[in-house]
Amino acid sequence: MDMTVEEIENLITQLPQKQLKKFRTWYEKFDADAWEKQIENDVVSGKLDDIAAIAIAEHKEGLSRKL
Repeated sequence: MDMTVEEIENLITQLPQKQLKKFRTWYEKFDADAWEKQIENDVVSGKLDDIAAIAIAEHKEGLSRKL
């Protein structure tokens, strides 16, 4: 089933409110899970190592602050 983004958008705009709410809930979880997986992959691959090293060095120099 090959659909374009525009076709999917059109279908979503036609959903009744109850179904739209259900879709929104599903999509938020789907998107969060995809983001989490990407972060995990970046950590494992070492992609974030340089950023972490900079943050740690800045913290040791007293350049960080409590949130």
